[in-house]
Amino acid sequence: MSAFAVESYLVFALFLALMAVKVFALVSSLLFSTESYRAADKLTKPAWCAILGLGLACQFLFSPLNFINLAFTIAALVYLADVRPALASLTRR
Repeated sequence: MSAFAVESYLVFALFLALMAVKVFALVSSLLFSTESYRAADKLTKPAWCAILGLGLACQFLFSPLNFINLAFTIAALVYLADVRPALASLTRR
């Protein structure tokens, strides 16, 4: 097995992992209501859905190691680390 084959497998695994994170973040952003975003004092629902949707689209257009893809990955991680817990805390009973 050549070094190029190992590299291609690693890039493909990275592609799948980042795609899973972005899909999860996008689906999660769609499940909360618009009022929840306003109550949590976060960016609006259409804005987060657009950011995460563009990030998912860029996942298929660019390499996982591209700067644009990295920026959208960071945005998805920010959503999962900051926005999603704030929204979830509003709907807990």
